[in-house]
Amino acid sequence: MSDFNYASFIWNVAEKLRGTYRRADNGKVILPFVVLRRLDCALEANKEKVLEKAKTLKSDTVAKEFELQKVSGYAFYNTSKYDLQKAIGDPTNLKQNLRAYVDGFSPNIREIFEKYDFNTHLTKLDEADLLLIVTKEFLKVDLHPEKVNNTQMGHIFEDLIGRAMEASNEEAGEYFTPRDVVRLIVNLLFARDDEALSKSGVVRSIYDPTAGTGGMLSVADEYISNLNPDARLILFGQEFSDESYAIAKTDLIIKGQQAENLIWGDTLKNDGHWDKTFDYGLANPPFGVEWKKQQEAVTKEHEERGYDGRFGPGLPRISDGSLLFLLHLVKKMRPVKDGGGRIGIVMNGSPLFSGGAGSGESEIRRYLIENDLIEAIIGLPKDMFYNTGIATYIWILDNDKPKERKKKIQLIDGSDFFERLRKNVGDKRNQISEENIHTILRLYDQFEEGTHSKIFSLDDFSYLSITIERPLRLNWALTSDRIEKVIEAKVLQKIARVDLEILADELRKESAVDSNPTYDQDAFQERIKNASLLAGLNLSASQLKSLVGSFGERDEKAPILHDKKGKKLPDPELRDVENIPYGYDVEKYLKDKVEPFVDEFWADRSKDKIGYEIPFTRFFYKYKTPRELKEIDSDLNSLVTDISKLLTEVEKQK
Repeated sequence: MSDFNYASFIWNVAEKLRGTYRRADNGKVILPFVVLRRLDCALEANKEKVLEKAKTLKSDTVAKEFELQKVSGYAFYNTSKYDLQKAIGDPTNLKQNLRAYVDGFSPNIREIFEKYDFNTHLTKLDEADLLLIVTKEFLKVDLHPEKVNNTQMGHIFEDLIGRAMEASNEEAGEYFTPRDVVRLIVNLLFARDDEALSKSGVVRSIYDPTAGTGGMLSVADEYISNLNPDARLILFGQEFSDESYAIAKTDLIIKGQQAENLIWGDTLKNDGHWDKTFDYGLANPPFGVEWKKQQEAVTKEHEERGYDGRFGPGLPRISDGSLLFLLHLVKKMRPVKDGGGRIGIVMNGSPLFSGGAGSGESEIRRYLIENDLIEAIIGLPKDMFYNTGIATYIWILDNDKPKERKKKIQLIDGSDFFERLRKNVGDKRNQISEENIHTILRLYDQFEEGTHSKIFSLDDFSYLSITIERPLRLNWALTSDRIEKVIEAKVLQKIARVDLEILADELRKESAVDSNPTYDQDAFQERIKNASLLAGLNLSASQLKSLVGSFGERDEKAPILHDKKGKKLPDPELRDVENIPYGYDVEKYLKDKVEPFVDEFWADRSKDKIGYEIPFTRFFYKYKTPRELKEIDSDLNSLVTDISKLLTEVEKQK
């Protein structure tokens, strides 16, 4: 039986669940039962030996774990008297038998069934009189390792995961990265290392901090296996969703990997692999998801550990934590002296450009660019993911670039390389074919300028942010509108309401005498001071200054205001920021780009900041000729005609 036929046969159990489980929840039953059946078959040969050995060992000791694993022949064991066949021998107590069977597994396996919430589903199936039926269905499938090896079992399980995710595609994009996107990332990640990975006995490590169901790790493992069956890729990961963690950990066990290499928990709060670095890192962190829940832990690490921690370069805005995962991966790169590390991560467009000079995002980009870590960024077609149609980008990072790529960053526009799906899956309408992958890889390997490939120096992504000030010009007047506005302003909130009313009356009396605008700030201040004294208020100098300032309104005809030292005062509302490309002469820029449009200004160079952004879209902008007005008018007329017909039909039906 082929891997596909195995998966199809197993998935047919979903027909038995109809009415009791929603289609989207079928995987919650099928996946843990597949795990149970696989382990049941694997442990069958040495079951009795394990039971005998268990009787001779003291419980809860490291020695017990080691000895029982040794006897079972695997990194897990089961000390229950039951297996699936014996459990159904007493149908009346099948639920209790299966629970006892699961409780007999070693701790690393029990945890998986706990994360699957398996006991809850056993109860639900039992109450629906489906437990015996489902158990018998799985007993029909022989998943013994001698019949289905780890590679085949991995394919079967991935097929089942895919079916489960497709059935619940409203959540698929959160925990399941489309396989075509993963294949492209993995191909790019390993692109420069094919020769090294082809050597006999080579061992490499790969890590995914947002492992989800383990799909990205699985595709990476398959790539290496196909490239060199003698090579070994050790998989590591971390995941916080219980169900996804259970699926991913199961996948590792089925593939014969170390299940302990997958850690449960929030990666940003608690680094489950704090003491490790890896040859490769890859991830698909959540797009545009805020990190408020992790803020306290992340901020503390940033402030207390700085660059010794993961988040030294800076913190992005709270609304999007993608760059935090990228910084986490950078910290996990194998040091250059030990061979170096590479990263493949997919993110939305925000990390490329969000945040101005000096912001957390800009400082993170600055760190990555100045340390020459970014090797390439590939723009993907739209509508590639199950739960979003936005533009996405693959970043490839390397801390030991080849000579020709040092101090360079390659941008590849892959937005045109896709095929339409025959049937949409959620928001996913497009897919990247093998031919498309080869095309993008070719552009990456050639490392040449072209329509879809641009090569830049590091300085091309930096700019100088200069603050442009314009002079402050105000008039002051005691008009009724200004009085009402100022009395309600924050500047006077500390004054009792009754005193404010008295002050307002005195100001209204002054207004009746003279409400005309004036440019004489000192004279106006004297009027305000006198009115406040008449109201019984002895305002402090700062209160008086703030009160006078609140009466000021912008007036282009007014003279420029100066401070006590004769320096021009800037108008905060007219303040602007100019981003000047790196290396551009500042004075020339101001003369060419600002002076023709502003009568009077100055650059406050004390506020200069260096910023970094990667304006990917601008570099690949393609001008499209606007449609002819006649064509647009024709379309509009057709729409109006269609609407009129529909309205006529509605009236007839009434």
